[in-house]
Amino acid sequence: MKTSVLAVAVWGRTAPSHSITAVMITDDQQTIVTGSQEGQICLWDLSSDLQISSKEILFGHTASVTCLAKARE
Repeated sequence: MKTSVLAVAVWGRTAPSHSITAVMITDDQQTIVTGSQEGQICLWDLSSDLQISSKEILFGHTASVTCLAKARE
């Protein structure tokens, strides 16, 4: 059985540093995924009127994220 836990990022007036090193957009064109030099992966919602808002930030990589790819189901 698969279990998923949503990550929640909370910060003050400014987001933490996220020097983007990789970008991917999902097939449905509703989510942008960015990888950073700091080892983070961020998910961003993309609305139909092209507004971008943060969705999730994933931590755990110990090196820069330089490539992103989608997995098969």
